[in-house]
Order: sequence, then C-alpha cells, then structure tokens
Amino acid sequence: MDTLLILAVTFFGYILMYWTYGRFIAKRIFRVSGLAPVPAKEMEDGIDYVPTRKGIIFGHHFTSIAGTGPIVGPAIAIIWGWVPALLWVFIGSIFMGAVHDFGILIISMRNQGKSLSEFTARYINVRTRFLFFIVVFITLWIVIAIFGLIIAIIFSMYPNSVAPVWLQIPISLGLGYVIYKRGGNATVASLAAVMLMYGIMIVGRYLPLEMPSILGLPATGVWTVLLLIYAYYASVLPVTTLLQPRDFINAYQLLIAMALMVAGVFFSSLGGGMELVAPPLRLNPEAAPPMWPFLFITIACGAISGFHALVSSGTSPKQVSNEKDAQFVGYGSMLIEGVLAILVTAAVAAGIGMGYTTASGETLTGVSAWTTHYASWTAADGLGSKVGAFVIGAANMIESTGIPHEIAVVIMGVFVASFAGTTLDTATRIQRYVVNELASDMKISIFRGRRLATLFVVVTAALLAFATGADGKGALTLWPMFGAVNQTLAALALIVVTLYLRRRGSLHWLVAGIPAVFMAVMTIWASLMNQVEFLDKLEWLLFSVNGIIVIIVLWITAEGIVKFFNLPKTVQGTPNNPADSF
Repeated sequence: MDTLLILAVTFFGYILMYWTYGRFIAKRIFRVSGLAPVPAKEMEDGIDYVPTRKGIIFGHHFTSIAGTGPIVGPAIAIIWGWVPALLWVFIGSIFMGAVHDFGILIISMRNQGKSLSEFTARYINVRTRFLFFIVVFITLWIVIAIFGLIIAIIFSMYPNSVAPVWLQIPISLGLGYVIYKRGGNATVASLAAVMLMYGIMIVGRYLPLEMPSILGLPATGVWTVLLLIYAYYASVLPVTTLLQPRDFINAYQLLIAMALMVAGVFFSSLGGGMELVAPPLRLNPEAAPPMWPFLFITIACGAISGFHALVSSGTSPKQVSNEKDAQFVGYGSMLIEGVLAILVTAAVAAGIGMGYTTASGETLTGVSAWTTHYASWTAADGLGSKVGAFVIGAANMIESTGIPHEIAVVIMGVFVASFAGTTLDTATRIQRYVVNELASDMKISIFRGRRLATLFVVVTAALLAFATGADGKGALTLWPMFGAVNQTLAALALIVVTLYLRRRGSLHWLVAGIPAVFMAVMTIWASLMNQVEFLDKLEWLLFSVNGIIVIIVLWITAEGIVKFFNLPKTVQGTPNNPADSF
C-alpha cells in the first residue's frame, strides 16, 4: 500500500472521529458545560492555577504528553510489521487513549485540579489512594531520572542540536515576557520565536557542541545533572514564565516537523511513491517477545499511555479556562499524538528504505536497509537505535522537499530533544504536585511548599540516576519494567473513569469500561510474563519492584470491581456544577 494513501486515510479518520465520537464523549457522556466552574479561575494563583487560552494550553498539554514516547514506541514495534503498529495506534488513540486523557482531565477539573492518586479516594476508597500514590510516584520517579539520560544521549548522537535546544530557554522566557508582561499578540510573538528557533537550528548545523567529562563525570552524567537543575527551576517558576511559552513554541515546532514529513511523503510519491520496506506482519522476529501482549505495552504514547493521566490530572486541569475547551485539549491532543505516531511509523517503515548507512559505512536502500536495522530484537535495541531509525527515516522524507539532509537531521534532532525536555520538566512539576498533596494529607508541612517539594523530587531522581555510577544511567535498571507499569497506570485510570461514569445510571460507563478491561488484561499479562523473566535471570531488584506493582494493580482492580457492583445507579449532581454527577 502506498504511504501517502495510508496517511490520507488515517488523517481523515482522525478528523472525522474528533467531530463525531469526540463530540459525543464530551457532550453526551461527560456533559461538558461552559457554565461549570473551573479550578484555573476559582483557585487562580499566578503560579500553577492560571486561566489560559485553549490554543496555548493545547500546546502545553500536547508537548507534555508526547515527549519521545510516540517516537520510540513505533520505532520498536515496527519489528512485528507495520500493520499491527498502524492499527493499534489508530484504533487505540481514538477509542482508548483519547477517552482516557479527556476523561481524567474532566474529572480532575471537577475535583479542584487534583491529581489522579488524590481523587481516586473519592471514586474507589481511601485505601486505594496510597496504593495509587506508589504507582504514580514510581512512574514519575523513573521518567524524571531516565529522561535526563535520554536527552544526554540525544545530545551525544546529534551535537548540532545542543545549542538550539538550550537557546530555546531564553527565547521562551522572552516570549513569556512579551505576551504576559507587555501584552503582545501571542500568535505573532510565537511565530517570531519559532522563526528564531529555526534560524538557530541552521547555525547549530555548523556549531556542534560536545560535552567533555567534568570532575570525573562522563558527558551523560554532566548532562543529567544540568538537566535536573533546569527541571527544578522550570518546576518552581510560574507556568507563564517558561512552561507555557516554551510549549507553545514546541507546538509550532511539532506542526512544522509534521508538515515537512507529510510534504516529504507527497513529493516522494510524485517521484514514484515511498515503498513500505517493512513487512506487513512479522509474528516471530528473532529474540523478540510475543506480539500479544507486548505490542500494547511497547506502543504507549500514540495509542494510550498512563503518563498522560498524570498530565491530565497535573498541570493541564489547573490551566484550562473553560470546560468546553477540554475536548480540544484532552481528546484532540491525543489524536494529534496519534497522527505523530502514524508519521513515525511511516518513517521507520518506509523512510528508512530511502537510505541507511551501516556502522561499517555501507549505504543501503529498500528492504535491505530495513532488514539490516531490524535484523533482530537485539539489533534494534537501545535508545540510540530507536531514535536513530526515526531521525534517519524522517530526514530522508524531508530531504525530498529540497531541504539538505544535514539540516533535516538537525531539525529532527532538536524536535526529539525539545519534546524530551518538555516531558522532563512537566513530570518534575507533576511529581511536585503529588508530593504536595501527600504532604497535605499526612500533615507534613515541610513539603507543602513548591521549592522544598521540588528539591525532594529532583534529589530522589538524581539518587536513582546515579545509583549505578557517574554516568547517570541508574534508571536503566528499572527501565525494563517501565512499559508495563506505565500501561498499568492507564488501565487503573480507566477504571476510575469507568466508576465515575457508572454513577450516572446508564451504559455511558462502557466507553471507558471496555478499554479498561482490555488494558487491564494486557498489562497484567505482560507484567506477569516480565515477572517470570526477571526470576529466570535472577534480577532481584526488578523482580521485587515489579512484584509490588503487580500486587498493587490486582488489589486496586479488585477494589474497583467491588465498588462497581456496589454503586447506586444514580447520584444527584451538585448545585454549583450541573455538568457533574456528584
């Protein structure tokens, strides 16, 4: 099948489903109301709770949930063939991921913008709140520790991206100043900032920066320290100072990168089409785990991801200024992430066949290029291999538009590193919210403020990052279990959404209940298979932590089932929020 036809069909499908199923979910299932009170206005503090235009908060929300997830996942899962990867991304994002993200966003907005672990006590019981906190804390702990390393590795692979990524910070600060202090036009100022970013990318092509070892720390260790310091300040600053303007720039950067990739496919098609060099289906790749259930664990962001629930109940509900904006921000962002994952799938299924240079310097094209890179699970293993497959494929596609290959590589390298940076500092801020809420519940006053709580978050992440040495790769010890844990969180979040909708007394709960059952089965299945593997390899740390997670998940799932069958059929809405059912 022609790559351009795949993109056309899936893109049209996303637009159609946003205006039909997405609108149905928002209006008929959750009954969003423009009159409903929102925490961004009721609790406005100028730091975390800030009413924000939906275009700006969309940019923040999307870049926060995306990160490198929709890039890495398809770049791995393509080893089972492009058909299962494409179907899971398309169907999963519409009927599972978007419902998950939108549902948690609305529930959080109707609970003062509180986190998933906090309002779980209301919809299941108080016992599950602390259990949820453990899962959420471990998830964010790994994310914060690992993403510093991810960005460091990207900087090592693409030193031309270093200057543009770091210079985005002063550009974002300047953009925030122009918009919020000087009253400048947000669209005009943002476009100017984006143009400046792309100008710096061209400069970065000729000014690669490589980090030397400092005080005994190798380059990855140094970058990890610097990035955690950055994450601290990004977390404590008001969202209007850095977070919003930086994410607005990244949103435009995303649209430009996606447009360039689509244009590349179009121009390639004019020259005869982009050949899909990946096989449609490959059930038994060498050394790979079984496609069922691991396809649904490997592709998370782009289809459905538990981390999204943390953003949807973290930074975003504190900034959405009108409940009606939630469909665009929550449901729409997930579909755009699905579009990105489709483009990534095209890049690693077809783009890589346009030209691939092996470690020995040989240049391959067509099927041989793909089969060399994906010869086995271990051949395509490692972050560098995954990111490299996407960047090479995307740069090949973009080159068809007339942009030099070297510039295209810089554009995509900056794109990947920027999104990873967004995930890093958003995860740090969300972990701070979680620590604040737990400290408030346990009456630990020292961690109720944002500075000490953020310091605790950053220090604990650093302890994990440097647990195995100065290279900052300590989080890799827990990384093999992260995919299953992350998707487990998505299943648990869907259980909460199901219980929320169950109180309405109709069958509305099915829109979340069916995805909840599917994800619970897949993730528990994968977690148990991981547990057996960890035991066989005598990896006791992974065996212990994963075992704790499995027990917690089974416990919360059982509590959710009991709650489901003991709920009354209807619950009256509160007088101050007719859209809510509580």
